[in-house]
This record gives sequence, C-alpha cells and structure tokens, in this order.
Amino acid sequence: MVGIIGYGVYIPRYRIKTEKIAAVWGEDGARLAKGLGVFEKSVPGPDEDVATISVEAARNAVKRAQIDPTDIGAIYVGSESHPYAVKPTGTMVSEAIGCSPHITCADFEFACKAGTAAIQVCMGLVKSKMVKIGLAIGSDTAQGRPGDALEYSAAAGGVAILVGNKKVIATIEHTSSFTTDTPDFWRREGQAFPSHGARFTGEPAYFRHVGEGARALFKTTNTTVDDYDYFVFHSPNGKFPVAMGRQLGVPKEKLEDSLVVRQIGNTYSGSAMMGLANVLDIAEPGSKIFMVAYGSGAGSDSFAIRVEDEIIQRRGEVPTVQDYIERKTYINYATYAKYRRKFKALG
Repeated sequence: MVGIIGYGVYIPRYRIKTEKIAAVWGEDGARLAKGLGVFEKSVPGPDEDVATISVEAARNAVKRAQIDPTDIGAIYVGSESHPYAVKPTGTMVSEAIGCSPHITCADFEFACKAGTAAIQVCMGLVKSKMVKIGLAIGSDTAQGRPGDALEYSAAAGGVAILVGNKKVIATIEHTSSFTTDTPDFWRREGQAFPSHGARFTGEPAYFRHVGEGARALFKTTNTTVDDYDYFVFHSPNGKFPVAMGRQLGVPKEKLEDSLVVRQIGNTYSGSAMMGLANVLDIAEPGSKIFMVAYGSGAGSDSFAIRVEDEIIQRRGEVPTVQDYIERKTYINYATYAKYRRKFKALG
C-alpha cells in the first residue's frame, strides 16, 4: 500500500489584489483581469525563493509524518523557477531538513506538473523497495511579464509530499499520464519572463490534456464521477478548472474545496498539489479524491486517491493551507514590482 505518509505546504505572506494590478494597466488591465476568477495572489518576499519555500514545506511534511529525515531516500523538487540554472535545489532541501547524504536527489522541470511527476517517481522507488521514503516537492515563484495576462495569476507557494508504505494517510490507488508536444507556454534560457499561446493555452492545451487524463483514469479504474468525493484539477486561474469540471459532469460542490487559486493565485508546480493539500486538510477517512495535474509543453498526471484512518492522527501538527491563506500582508503594485524585480523589464 504505497501512498502519502505526510504532506506540508508553505505560502508567502505577501498578497496583492488583482484589482490593484489592473488599475496600473488601465482598460487593458481590466479586460485581462475580468473573468479569471483570481481575486488576489501570493507574492514571495525579497528573501524568499523556491529553495526557502521548499524547505519550509518539507519541514512541515516531516513534522506531520513524524519520521526521521534520515529515512528519506530520494528528494525531487519540481519547479520552473529554481534559483539556480546550474545547481540543484534538492541538495539544499536535503541538508536543511537533516537528510542523510546517502540519498538520490534531482530537480524536475515540466511546467506546472513537475511536482506530480516527482510523486510518480517516488511511488516507483518505494514500490521497488529502492528507498523507504521519497520526498516530492512542487514549488514555484512564478513569473509574469508586466501587463501580461499571467501577471494576474502567477503566484508563489510550495507543497511537499512524503511517499511511503508505512502509516499511510492517503493511498494512491492508481496514477496515469497523458503527454504530447504542445508548446502552449515556454521560456528560453536567459529570458526573464515566459511567453504563451494566449487562447490556445485553453484548447488544445489545458482542456485536451486534463480531459484526456481524466477520462483515461476513469476508464482504467472502472470508476465514474459518482465514485469520488473531491476533484482537484490544475488551476492556472479560477476559470479553467470550473470549466473542466463542467465538461466532465463534476458537481460544483465536489470541486469547490480545491479552488485555492482564488485566494493565492497559480502556484504553478504547486498548483494541483496545493488543491490536494487543502482537501486532505478536511477530508474524512474513506473519502475518494480524483486529481489531474497539468503542465504546459504538454502533459497531465492523474491520480485516484483514498483517504485512510491514519490521517486523523496527523492533523493539528502543522499549519493547514487555510492557515497560510489567512496569514497575509497586502502590498501595493510598486512594492510588488520591487519584490519581483520587474523594473528591468520596463526600460
């Protein structure tokens, strides 16, 4: 029985309301912000990056699982905003949380699904008994060009998930993936901000891959929407996951608890994992969770998850997603631009 034995999150305290961003860009800003379903987003402080966010999330995961960090045999950090182009983030996380140096470690990159790809790899290592426990992290300080649509949603946050087979709090019953070469979103080496295919990031990118991934998981597990209590879809904004749920016939109430994007924005590699963490914070034993993560480039990872009795024993140890959402300090656009080092792009 391989699954989640612990999880932890971290969200920076700084927030900016999307209406404040729209006010800077006038009518174009108002048009871009309208209908996204993101009301405010998290902003990393000047001393926060993917490494610090990952460490905080990992510490929370270890504390929740009540494990010895030296039992972790693998660490994979998924992100598209690693602080170094050449130097792994995972080694910093390993040292910071007290892991043994006898560990396999690497950084992953697959846009917003790098973290869930790391979960799949950890599952394989644990199942094959190559490692006792694997740590998968999805963490980002997402970039958005000033005035671009991404600026209204690109946020910061991270989720760490410990995968093992002892004292499992949520069993991963099945996982599958769907992948094609669909370049809807990209950033070349040395570029400060990503580019995207505008409306094409919806179809054929997001909706095709999330939809195909979901339908494949339903077919493989011989289940339907009625068999699940919660649904989690990658949330680039508040609009896409709701539309995806509508396409698949998912009742709104089964999706609502995963839509943290409305309060914190798109945490990219942490997006679907953050929605999952929020659901795990409240789900009762026996609940079934259906999750599909999406990454531009493009692909989706789908998971069927069953919540176990052990989860009750693991609550109250560390801050919940909602605890972090409520811990916030609002900033204006000038402070936001300074913290995100955007001025270099305005000249």
